[in-house]
Amino acid sequence: MAAARSLWLQEALLGEEAAETPELGENIEADVCVVGGGYTGLWTALRVKELQPDASVVLLEADICGGGPSGRNGGFALSWWPKIETLRKRVGDEEALRLVKASEAAVEEIGEFCEREGVDAHFHQGGWLWTATSPAQVGSWEGAVAAAEAYGEHPFELLSAEDVQARAGSPMHLGAAYEKGAATVQPAFLARGLRRVALERGVRIHERTAMVDLDRGAGSVRTPSGSVRAGAIVLALNAWAIKIPELSRALVAVASDMVATAPMPERLAESGWTGGEAISNSRLMVHYYRTTKDGRVAFGRGGGRLAFGGRVNSNFDYSGGQTEDLKADLVRLVPTAEGVPVTNAWGGPIDRTTDGLPFAGRLPGHVPIVYGTGYSGNGVAPSLTFAKILASSALGLADEWSGAGLNRGVPSRFPPEPARFLGGLVVRAAVRRKEGREDRGLTCDPVTGAVAGLAPQGFFRVKR
Repeated sequence: MAAARSLWLQEALLGEEAAETPELGENIEADVCVVGGGYTGLWTALRVKELQPDASVVLLEADICGGGPSGRNGGFALSWWPKIETLRKRVGDEEALRLVKASEAAVEEIGEFCEREGVDAHFHQGGWLWTATSPAQVGSWEGAVAAAEAYGEHPFELLSAEDVQARAGSPMHLGAAYEKGAATVQPAFLARGLRRVALERGVRIHERTAMVDLDRGAGSVRTPSGSVRAGAIVLALNAWAIKIPELSRALVAVASDMVATAPMPERLAESGWTGGEAISNSRLMVHYYRTTKDGRVAFGRGGGRLAFGGRVNSNFDYSGGQTEDLKADLVRLVPTAEGVPVTNAWGGPIDRTTDGLPFAGRLPGHVPIVYGTGYSGNGVAPSLTFAKILASSALGLADEWSGAGLNRGVPSRFPPEPARFLGGLVVRAAVRRKEGREDRGLTCDPVTGAVAGLAPQGFFRVKR
């Protein structure tokens, strides 16, 4: 079973003709230096070139483009409607509506980009089923539905247990809210497609080139064999942003793990799960799953390993224990997968914030040094919106994106270490006990429930 790379990235690299871009081996200058070759960095580089075609843009990536979360996630392109209540608290009513509508538009924009640029990322707008797989989860969507309706918006269709069971091909679902506008992609095909288009637009990309020092006074990024002195620097680091001192307490890195079955299109057809819907339930340690173009089931769960401080390393890439648990969860929630081999397993870090929403801002420095992070498991479509925020901020534009409500720096912080790590372990264990019992239709003791209730909003939840 392959574990070094996700199924997605293995597929993307197998069919790719383009060679890796070389490591940076000299000292160069640029108008904008982007650090990070995932969705946020690539979309931002493209947005800068769109706004200022003559700008010189250099992008540095420690691995290969798409080697991080952008090539490992579940491929759910979702809006912020499920988080509308939290978004209102963060930025206010009017700005929340503007941003949630922008997140809806971002899903459409990804599809348009793929069609326009010839990127076969398997974009499929089959919608998203936000389901309940235990009695305790039923109605988890009611707050978001009511908040949307207060705006006069109706992004969700409520489904009965019978309806969602028919659509998802599983008797485990007890009800759902269906968001029609959501989509799925093959995430690594999208990341590598963005890389190709960025190169065609004149973005200079250096893979296998890590940032080893950020010189804020000189406005430069130093790498093992070179440096980039730039008029503006964009940090698109995902979970690795936890290593930036000002951001270290704003994030917690938590593992999310996935498995994928062998192709099983006939079984999916027999079960009735033929619409290509993305599905996730309403646990804190959420299960999220979808089908693939060749008829596999890709199945994941959030809330795995925690990082102490900024130690985001290969420990997040794969866990044998988590894989075995996932196999059991897969068969329980997708019974038609019973007996089908699991061919791939992988994992990766998720950058969690206290409220489950991302944030952007600027670090002190001689030149603009801007950052965006904290997607908390929903970054495929929001990364496009954040690219607009980061590009406008890096270029010094005063527009709707640089002035966005999510571009106000760190919104809140976790406790310092070691309290953050140790507390996270205790709360995670309580959540596991509580939700494990709820999955069996049981209740938990008051102490476990109280400790599990300490989990910050969005702390474990992943909807990718």
